[in-house]
Amino acid sequence: MNTIKSDQEVPVFSLEHDPVLPGKLFSMKHFEGVRPHQSELLVPHRKDYYLFVFARRGGARFWLDMTSHETRDNTLYFMGPNRVVVKEEPKCMWGTALAFDKEFLALHDNVSLARLPIVLNVQNASELQLSEANVAFVEDMLAKMQKEFDEPGEWQQKMITASLTLLLTYLSRVYNEQYESFTPSNDKSLLKKYQAAIEVNFREIHQVSEYAALLYVSPGHLRDVIKTQSGKPAIAHIQERMVLEARRMLFHTEYSLKEIGFDLGFSDASYFSRFFKRETGLTPAEYRALTREMYQ
Repeated sequence: MNTIKSDQEVPVFSLEHDPVLPGKLFSMKHFEGVRPHQSELLVPHRKDYYLFVFARRGGARFWLDMTSHETRDNTLYFMGPNRVVVKEEPKCMWGTALAFDKEFLALHDNVSLARLPIVLNVQNASELQLSEANVAFVEDMLAKMQKEFDEPGEWQQKMITASLTLLLTYLSRVYNEQYESFTPSNDKSLLKKYQAAIEVNFREIHQVSEYAALLYVSPGHLRDVIKTQSGKPAIAHIQERMVLEARRMLFHTEYSLKEIGFDLGFSDASYFSRFFKRETGLTPAEYRALTREMYQ
């Protein structure tokens, strides 16, 4: 598996400039034994959009964050923006991919999509096992959507939105069945806002009180609500997000510990190392060595 050198940035692909699935706001593509141009995908990178891939045939291997996946037949793979992904080798693809970005979700007709469990993906899952009935439904919907996508017309946008809503609603039901510990609830709006704020600011803001100010609530109220709604202290959400990013960089890049710590807002590399060991039980150097050894 390739890594990013210390003098390079982890590339970020927008939907419009994606090497395999280019589009504006929304895109989809059917692959039937095709080996697309994938050289850019063989190094760690991020996508700034939502990606759903229905794999009719498996056999390809890729890494999502620090987890290796061997694709399986008739399985749905999905991810949201900013996760680090890398393919191990170029292989032919059989299946259908669809993608949309945050601007697409912000359109008036699409706002409800952002609240669906499979789009929110609070479990940070990446695949759904599909039954024969699920496969039949997904294939039928994707075929209809592909037909609309390939034949632009006055009603194209509305038809795609309607079909996508039905497809993702159906898949959200499957998602909840497989990851049933998550039950959507309207009373978790503050938790969602808190998590969204952390996603944007975790490199610069490390204190619960500062997030409370961003969300216009008192620190005490934020701590109480987050603890009740998530079962974890509010500070744990910040620390877990920082650790996740540190793990990604230790695994996928050759950045020095000082560079990683600085990227995460630590002015002192030794402080970063103590923080990481406190949260994981390993120093950053030990974690990098262990994961590289496991991969080999």
